[in-house]
Amino acid sequence: MRYWLMKSEPSDVSIDDLAALPDQTVAWYGVRNYQARNFMRDQMEAGDKVLFYHSSCAEPGIAGLAVVSRKAYPDETQFDPKNKYFDPKATRENPRWMNVDVKLVKKTRLVSIKELRSHPELANMRILQKGNRLSITPVDPKEYNFILSLL
Repeated sequence: MRYWLMKSEPSDVSIDDLAALPDQTVAWYGVRNYQARNFMRDQMEAGDKVLFYHSSCAEPGIAGLAVVSRKAYPDETQFDPKNKYFDPKATRENPRWMNVDVKLVKKTRLVSIKELRSHPELANMRILQKGNRLSITPVDPKEYNFILSLL
């Protein structure tokens, strides 16, 4: 089992939106970074634990816990010319972009990025590194468990 931090803009899908969805599950669509795509395609497995992170908002931070509930499969948004995530180079025979399904475990109190930065135990977390802009990053099991202790 692996651990991940997955960023979502609350204006797109918030933790509350996820809680309101059927089966409390969402396809993690729209990822257009090759490294993040590769994490989903090559490493994520059903059962992997997820820190659901609100990004690009007034108070970014971890807003809940989730689990990968379905292995990677082609992201349908890449095939839709009306979708902002459309990729004209993608074909059904050779999809370029993948997503996994993520299921809510529970909403938590918001653990802000400021709070995350205040703990030396989390100093090496990728989300806290200068220049990190990836929407999906691996999380060390010790970091994950430490964050659980904060909730």
